[in-house]
Amino acid sequence: MANGTHRPTPEEINSAVHAAFPGSEGALCRAAGADFAVVQREIDPTAARPGGLVSGPSQFGLADAALWFLTFGVIGRIELMALTSDMDITFLRPASGELISARADLLSAGSRKVVGAVRVWCDDREDAPCSVAKGTYVLPRQH
Repeated sequence: MANGTHRPTPEEINSAVHAAFPGSEGALCRAAGADFAVVQREIDPTAARPGGLVSGPSQFGLADAALWFLTFGVIGRIELMALTSDMDITFLRPASGELISARADLLSAGSRKVVGAVRVWCDDREDAPCSVAKGTYVLPRQH
């Protein structure tokens, strides 16, 4: 779906997001390709519930960011106006640790939609996801 061979790097993605949303903190793109993206953030008080567990909204937000960054890789450019069309999340187990990660993998891409599946895990326990999500991003119309 991308024109040419350039795909945004994690550094380009992080720079563009921070420029568009000054003061934004949290999710950082760690890896991105044509069919995947990996996002991480530290588990700090803004992400945790009492008792130190990562809140559902924090997991959802990280999954959403992973899908957004996946969309950039699929289309081969940073498109800040790509918007979440839908997303479902299933919480599998309590999430705790120091670092939370999400990996979005491409399921389908069309001219205006990108559909992906996301696994969310804590620390280095990728084999024990705390949640899984599926979502769709829609691209703006090209005029």
